Amino acid sequence: MFSQETYINRRSRLQADIGGGIILLPGNDDSGMNYKDNIYPFRQDSCFLYFTGIDQPGLTFVMDIDNNREILFGDELTIEAIMWTGPVETIASLAAKVGIKDVRPTSALPDFLARARSSKQPVHFVPPYRGDTTVKLSEWLDIPVAAIPQQVSVALIKAIVRQRAIKTAEEVHEIEMAVNTTIDMQLKAMELAAAGVTEIAIAGGIQAVAIAGGGNISFPVILTVNGQILHNHPHNTPLQNGQLVLCDCGAENAMRYAGDLTRTHPVNKKFTTAQKEIYDIVHHAYQSAADAVKPGIRFKDVHLLACEKLAEGLIALGLMKGNAAEAVAAGAHTLFFPCGLGHMLGLDIHDMENLGEEYVGYTDTLHKSKEFGLKSLRLGRELEEGFVLTIEPGIYINPMLNDAWQAAGKHTAFINYEKLAAYKNFGGVRVEDNFLITADGGRKLGRPFASTANEIEQLIAR
Repeated sequence: MFSQETYINRRSRLQADIGGGIILLPGNDDSGMNYKDNIYPFRQDSCFLYFTGIDQPGLTFVMDIDNNREILFGDELTIEAIMWTGPVETIASLAAKVGIKDVRPTSALPDFLARARSSKQPVHFVPPYRGDTTVKLSEWLDIPVAAIPQQVSVALIKAIVRQRAIKTAEEVHEIEMAVNTTIDMQLKAMELAAAGVTEIAIAGGIQAVAIAGGGNISFPVILTVNGQILHNHPHNTPLQNGQLVLCDCGAENAMRYAGDLTRTHPVNKKFTTAQKEIYDIVHHAYQSAADAVKPGIRFKDVHLLACEKLAEGLIALGLMKGNAAEAVAAGAHTLFFPCGLGHMLGLDIHDMENLGEEYVGYTDTLHKSKEFGLKSLRLGRELEEGFVLTIEPGIYINPMLNDAWQAAGKHTAFINYEKLAAYKNFGGVRVEDNFLITADGGRKLGRPFASTANEIEQLIAR
């Protein structure tokens, strides 16, 4: 937990922003993997955690703004439950640590909300992403399950985004801890990678690093020799010399803050000429984007800058042709880079994405594109000091997409399909780091870590 003052100040600001009514923040429950008592590792809802700091299942938090009261609803463990868990801190004790004085049993919540609704108090809640939470909201508020998405509070969503988007110094410290553990995961992946070793064996080894760091993985590990498939999770596929390993992984620290890094390295410790050429293009785009971020610039424009750098490099290599700016304007580059440059990072790996990308990454005047490539850009808005985000350009040579585009005659003025045929089995390259937006630019988070092709080769040759 942070200090009591941190949580009190967060809640005070939220209540002032909303102005009146009830703010309803359900926490998450345990969830069974294949039966009730065999549960997944517990993960608290990030909004609940942000405003209460309590990382425990079975709780619901209510802020009654009109009556100036905050109530935590939940049930203390029985002696029979404690026989299985051992002694645990009471809900009342945890609540006191974060400045919540009123703790009531879960059974009191339905009547409390019924009285609020009968007195015409608006009840504000954010979009649920778990089925059990949706059902609870339906029962508590007498709203059909199908109507829950239409009843969420846009005012509450926007107020939470305004607050959570700007990371405080203590949050940045936690994120940086997660980033450093993520660097350790990447180093382990490089250590384990060798011909004959399977993707899944390496993924298991790096997940162990995250757990040993005091938390867990912040998202399922992406580790693959088929980097052209954007979110290809590890399989029982043995590595072979001459292949590239793309490792996209993240640690979540004990406070649930996340890191998210990608490195691409050769199985046999040395890039081929073609691999290094592609890698250098990606790294140049990455560095150009990193140098460009600052308060006031639209991240969409940084994305397009990176796209132009990718196109320039591919034109110089002969895989694309024509003018880079015109190619990007036409969308021809998306054959190689069909996704977005980055996303917000914090308590969630895609921070606050459950609240809606249109509120987190865009504004009332800047809307998300529906075009291929740009529609996958999760963050487009002007950057502000205190944002934490990823920068992760890549080049992905996907034979299925190549064949489909070539058959359709797409962008023949910009794509050299004949030369591209020689790269059919290339795979993909991505470079990703995490950045804090500062007063005059961006600061890469975490300790120094190899990112250029030469640095990668020197590191894995040890």
